[in-house]
Amino acid sequence: MIDKLSWMTIYPELVLLVMACIIALVDLSTTDTHRTRTYVLTLATLAVVAVLSGMQATDPKSYYGFGGMVVSDPMGNWLKCFASVALMVTLVYGRPYAADRGMLRGGEMFTLSMFALLGMFVMISGSNFLLIYLGLELLTLSSYALVALRRDNAVASEAAMKYFVLGAMASGFLLYGLSMMYGATGSLDTNEVFKAIASRKVNHQVLVFGLVFIVAGLAFKIGAAPFHMWVPDVYQGAPTAVTLLIGAAPELAAFAIIIRLLVEGLLPLAIDWQQMLALLAIGSLLVGNLAAIAQTNLKRMLAYSTIAQMGFMLLGLIAGVVNNNTYNAQFAYSASMFYIVTYVLTTLASFGIILLLAREGFESEEITDLAGLNQRSPLYAGVMAIAMFSLAGIPPLVGFYAKLAVLQALIASGQGLYIALAVFAVVMSLIGAFYYIRVVKVMYFDAPVTATTVSAPRDVRTVLTLNGALILILGIVPGGLMTLCAEAIVATLAG
Repeated sequence: MIDKLSWMTIYPELVLLVMACIIALVDLSTTDTHRTRTYVLTLATLAVVAVLSGMQATDPKSYYGFGGMVVSDPMGNWLKCFASVALMVTLVYGRPYAADRGMLRGGEMFTLSMFALLGMFVMISGSNFLLIYLGLELLTLSSYALVALRRDNAVASEAAMKYFVLGAMASGFLLYGLSMMYGATGSLDTNEVFKAIASRKVNHQVLVFGLVFIVAGLAFKIGAAPFHMWVPDVYQGAPTAVTLLIGAAPELAAFAIIIRLLVEGLLPLAIDWQQMLALLAIGSLLVGNLAAIAQTNLKRMLAYSTIAQMGFMLLGLIAGVVNNNTYNAQFAYSASMFYIVTYVLTTLASFGIILLLAREGFESEEITDLAGLNQRSPLYAGVMAIAMFSLAGIPPLVGFYAKLAVLQALIASGQGLYIALAVFAVVMSLIGAFYYIRVVKVMYFDAPVTATTVSAPRDVRTVLTLNGALILILGIVPGGLMTLCAEAIVATLAG
């Protein structure tokens, strides 16, 4: 008999699953080419799920359900809330673009995105290797279909195929690593695995061998170098609305499974996985920032920017355990959580502008397509400039405080190596500032390609303005979000 508490731990997932099925059925009778009814129902569902998750997140306790397979804790619930909001914003930005390109002939874009979000929720809630893997597969299978949604577009089909092949390989890596852990510890439960490893009765070499495959699989999923090969091709090849779908909310779920697997399950092996993450971070910062400089395609540049940003996020995770002491863990992990949340917020704004400028038959993907945007629309040029300056880490925008929090966590460790990594990260950020500022220069100082003004539906204009304002406001007063992340991480580690 499944107790009431178990159902309570997953009721946002239940609401999402039931409504995704209902919306899929309702959409069958819809003839509207803009899928207005499906769109409104989807946004309403996501709003309800975000509120439910936010309400659960205010409870500082951790609750386990279904025999410990599912956990409901503040970190997970806040990430679910943010992921729901991110998907809402993505669909608001992406709907006009999708309608212009015949991607709304059916309601697949809405239903698949909801099932992708359900996969994220399962990943975030999973306290069991098998459940985390099932959530990951639900997300990735939905993402493959979304990338290939423009069936008549050869570039999108090619991107979907690359994504599928490399994604399958990454899933294989992760699954093999998890099976090694199961073989060594005799459990799929993260808490039981933690206890088995902490007892020091398990062969350390077997554990490290499995850990290598787990870290490689996770690196594939977040696009960290040298497992980044799919990111630029998929970002450029996928329809821009889908690029935002796979580049924003899923990053929150990827952060969650890194915490679930590496921190909650494999913390006694922190000395080993922190070294691996350090190498991934260094590679990502180098490859991401240097390769982005050479790009002329805006989506491809933002793809390499993502690789560099993920490298920065990993830096926070490597400073949690110092000399087998976890005193720095709450600062390091909360800095990484703050970083990933603010990165998603900024990514939504930058891709929102690209989607806004794209017209039927014109993608607005090249950096030169932004030429003279300030003369055509000062508001949208301002939002894009705020997003670029935030990604570059320029104060007083939120991206600056995100980078600062990670650097403070590295320096607080007191380790010479970590302080050297902090200096390296600052140098890489200075290099990265070049390609972000180049976009701003093109918008403000180059002659416009066309004299037409930029128009947008009211919902897109409102959300985009709020999005840009939030990046600025959270930069001026970052304390609230920082405290929220810190309290969530403390409560989760205590649970």
